[in-house]
Amino acid sequence: MRFASLTTLEVGGPIRTLRRCATVAELQEALADARDAGSPVFVLGGGSNLLVSDDGWDGVVVQVDDTSLVFEEEDDGGVLVRAGAGLDWDRLVAAAVDSDLAGLECLSGIPGRVGAAPIQNVGAYGQEVAGTIEAVEVVDLATGELRRLAAADCGFAYRQSRFKNEWRGRYAVVRVDFRLRRGAPGAVRYPELERRFAGTSPSLAEIRAAVLDIRRSKSMVLDPGDPNRRSAGSFFVNPVVSETQAAAVRERLGDPAMPAYPAEGGVKLSAAWLIERAGFRRGDRRGRAGISSRHALALVNLGGATAAEIVSLASEIRKKVREASGVTLVPEPVFLGFRDELDVLLG
Repeated sequence: MRFASLTTLEVGGPIRTLRRCATVAELQEALADARDAGSPVFVLGGGSNLLVSDDGWDGVVVQVDDTSLVFEEEDDGGVLVRAGAGLDWDRLVAAAVDSDLAGLECLSGIPGRVGAAPIQNVGAYGQEVAGTIEAVEVVDLATGELRRLAAADCGFAYRQSRFKNEWRGRYAVVRVDFRLRRGAPGAVRYPELERRFAGTSPSLAEIRAAVLDIRRSKSMVLDPGDPNRRSAGSFFVNPVVSETQAAAVRERLGDPAMPAYPAEGGVKLSAAWLIERAGFRRGDRRGRAGISSRHALALVNLGGATAAEIVSLASEIRKKVREASGVTLVPEPVFLGFRDELDVLLG
């Protein structure tokens, strides 16, 4: 089996060993076997935020396949939603919206599994999962110990968490607990949603439908008939800079209308806008790799692309954006199986 068959980019070389684990006990057994064999372990979710080398990866790949979903009513009117890490993310969002539970509606249509959500603090259209996560249950890859981590301990920030940084490669997420509110109004904070619902009070279902419509228009949902479907979603993180840095970028590019939004820690710039200002266009191609024809932030496999081709395009984009604006874009996907040359290509 190859990673290409398990990732949304559809690239990546061979998998030596794959262990699918429906329970914590099965996961602990797989980890123990890997320790006994001296094999490294990689935890694979839905493969929607992952770029794997053409050489694959020499180790044990584990997938947590627990798709459980439990709703527990709380005395204060809240609802604790306990979701297994293997549950499809959009199934969770749909179930919450169908139950009139607010807090996840703007995260509709994001590909992948529940277990990946806390790792990069998944967010979109004015919401992020850190706003609703109560706790994350994990298994320590080195010891097999089951732990429950409070949200406050996870170091959530914009597209960040301790799982992505100092805890990288330490834990496998097995369950995530969310605290949602029944009957609460949905989030209408993103400009496109504000314009669409101006002067109205949309239901959660209406917000979800609008988000799915917007994502579909940008090829950001998995659609077998979409030529842009082979992607990892947004390939670069929208950079957050200081107000002084934002002003310098605006002056350097000579555009007072440069998109910039208030963000924790400074000002958030649009990576897609910076890419286009650096001379790239939607639909640009580099062999079998390209930029989505609908969104400049998505790199796509146009059919048969290699990981090397995707990385080469990413490198070209980063270099030209840095030359044009002074901003160094940070890739969002996880890179697996690459050697030292990746630092050169993406440096």
